[in-house]
Amino acid sequence: MGACLDVCPTGALRIEERESEAYDSGAARAHVLKTRGPEAASRVHAAESEDPLPCGCPGSLAREIPVEEAADNPDPGTPEKSRLSQWPIQLHLVSPAAPYFRGSDLLVAADCTAFALGSFHRDLLAGKKLVIACPKLDDAAGYLEKLAEIIRTNELRSLTVAIMSVPCCGGLYRLVERAVALSGVPMEIRKIVVGIDGKAV
Repeated sequence: MGACLDVCPTGALRIEERESEAYDSGAARAHVLKTRGPEAASRVHAAESEDPLPCGCPGSLAREIPVEEAADNPDPGTPEKSRLSQWPIQLHLVSPAAPYFRGSDLLVAADCTAFALGSFHRDLLAGKKLVIACPKLDDAAGYLEKLAEIIRTNELRSLTVAIMSVPCCGGLYRLVERAVALSGVPMEIRKIVVGIDGKAV
């Protein structure tokens, strides 16, 4: 039903690729409601529940984070405020049905961008919801379908992809392009490339 992580720590699940109909989170929730009742249905994706995900990891609970407004011209020496407004952010862990994605401006960022670009929070993250991934090191099974589901079901206002200037990072942008095509939702993708010198293009 889409609520499991892509990797099972006990080895009880096996990932298998095959042709199938697109995943429908609403239908999954309705099926669980009918067959197992409201309590079980409330845990589908853990997007609208305060209970932890079935994997038992409370740190994966979907939640919104209040963000304080930052001053336009903060005093020198004032710590920069975080602009992160939801959790989790790793693409393996987010649920396409998480309510914070609805009607949002979505930023899909390569993991390294936040470390290379000193102004990441202020210039890229402010006002956006975030998912992060590494096109080189992640086991990306399921990423295409999950991104397509986020785009298809949430009426996003905008879609931005931030990648590093290194060649392997372009795979994340191509993945998002494919996800948009698979979703059937015509969306313009804003592409931002961050150099290892910390400058954004």
